[in-house]
Amino acid sequence: MSVNENEYEALDTKPQLYIKDWGQGEPVILIHGWPLSSDSWDWIAMKIVEAGYRVISYDRRGFGRSEQTWSGYHYDTFADDLRGVIEDKQLSNVTLVGFSMGGGEIARYLSRYQAQDIKKVALISSVVPFLLKTDDHPEGVDGSIFQGMIEGLLDERPKFYSNFFKDFYGVGLLSRAVSDEFLKWNTQVAMQASLKATVDCVRAFAYTDFRTDLAAFTVPLLVIHGTADKTVPIDVSAHAVKKAIPSATLIEYDGEPHGVLATQQERVAEDLLNFLADGLNRHVDSF
Repeated sequence: MSVNENEYEALDTKPQLYIKDWGQGEPVILIHGWPLSSDSWDWIAMKIVEAGYRVISYDRRGFGRSEQTWSGYHYDTFADDLRGVIEDKQLSNVTLVGFSMGGGEIARYLSRYQAQDIKKVALISSVVPFLLKTDDHPEGVDGSIFQGMIEGLLDERPKFYSNFFKDFYGVGLLSRAVSDEFLKWNTQVAMQASLKATVDCVRAFAYTDFRTDLAAFTVPLLVIHGTADKTVPIDVSAHAVKKAIPSATLIEYDGEPHGVLATQQERVAEDLLNFLADGLNRHVDSF
């Protein structure tokens, strides 16, 4: 018997997620970007643990070492998966930190669960609020870019990643870019994900409109973004968030690319720790 897409989504079950639970103290959940895993947070996670916090990170369904379900690669389900982690770990007063597409989990979680158990949130190189160019969003990214990504992935993933990660980390843009070994490791991590999850998530982060979710950002918000981000342009992301939520703290990393977790890991760790400690009342860039 065949089922349509909506019926199939209803059959989706809670996946087995690979979770790291480090340290003790107030909880911080780190949500990784596409197409990586929680390992992309490790260096920064260690610094946060050493500062006296409990850090939880997990591989998104379909990525890293988590279960590779066939369905469920949309933000309502991702938010439900995040809620499952919070409930299973019995967490409260949580700070959520999302990198790239991980910012979408935060936006949808806040609106879907009314910011339940959340103390603060941070968006780093985030896709929020909306990437796609549409009639009512003419400043967005043309849909042909995302279609080209999907076609490249379906044609030959390793080849696609060899070019994608160069832009991701600003290779050729920065004098101190990441090493060749680091780029190869990123490809290895990305290849752990299922092809289905990888392609479906391009559609999820490209086509999901989070503009209505912004009203749910009722807790302190930190936004970090590189001004030279070619993967998620700052004007349609961080600047749009700051315009919609004037109380947000925006820190622009001048000349930095998308992958600031690697290119500026010490600075990201410091800014996050300041935010965790006192709301980051200093080092604020105006917009």
